[in-house]
Amino acid sequence: MFLILGLGNPGPRYELTRHNAGFLVVDNLADKHGIDLKHHKFHCQYGDGEIGGVKVRVAKPMTYMNESGRSAKAILSALNMAPDRVIAVHDDIDLPLGKVKQKSKGGDGGQLGIRSIAGLLGTREFHRVRIGIGRPEDRDDIVDYVLSSFQEEEMQLLNEVIEQAVGAIETTLLELNKRTLQTEDESGC
Repeated sequence: MFLILGLGNPGPRYELTRHNAGFLVVDNLADKHGIDLKHHKFHCQYGDGEIGGVKVRVAKPMTYMNESGRSAKAILSALNMAPDRVIAVHDDIDLPLGKVKQKSKGGDGGQLGIRSIAGLLGTREFHRVRIGIGRPEDRDDIVDYVLSSFQEEEMQLLNEVIEQAVGAIETTLLELNKRTLQTEDESGC
């Protein structure tokens, strides 16, 4: 099983904000694959299902962004799952809106949800799908910017980037599963 963890902030106030790009993507992924995010445990809302024949848990932490690691740690502990089976989906101000990038390991780039996950798991050995939201011109406006809603003229591009990010998650998941199966075959498990 793999954990696909969309990062964001809970509640209607933050629903369509830039910081909730991870929530928007995993909601679309779950809808596409018929995974109902109806369970509430492990500091998150989640559902279990399959994507391309691979078992997954799709989850959205119900903590605030900077405490996302609490949910990740609780789920991994309950499922006895290794951090390298996590795909965290999150916003990234260093990428322009419309850009999606995949990353394994590495630093948090100032993203507090990723920092929380790495800190509480004690490792950076997990995968990420980064969704570009752009950056404000003035560095002092970053908090207000990430907590602002997408503008009407950005909605078409946002929908395209969500679709692109869903595809990136599916591709990453299938590649990770293939590697895991090869490793198990080689070790005789």
